[in-house]
Amino acid sequence: MTFQPNQGLEQEEVTERVDRSIEENEVVLFMKGNRLMPQCGYSKRAVGLIGQYREDFETVDTLESLEEYRSALSAHSGWETTPQTYVDGEFVGGSDVLAELDERGELEATLAGE
Repeated sequence: MTFQPNQGLEQEEVTERVDRSIEENEVVLFMKGNRLMPQCGYSKRAVGLIGQYREDFETVDTLESLEEYRSALSAHSGWETTPQTYVDGEFVGGSDVLAELDERGELEATLAGE
């Protein structure tokens, strides 16, 4: 069985999923794969960084319709790449930004919405 990314959900459906996920979750990570099986190193790194400080965060797998997720996320952040982390509806950044915040001792407070 071969996984076929980008199976082509409608753009409107993906945009609604992104909007709803950002609105309804205190912390949400848009990533390739899921928390248990990240499908890229950056996503794995982001899950690990967030998981140090929070058990309760949502993940959204962008692989099922990658181009549509890129477009929808770009409307929120100006970035097309994943992973992307949002806290209390605000874009924080990708795994590199999370790592920088962690190195400065600021990630835990950021993930708490402070």
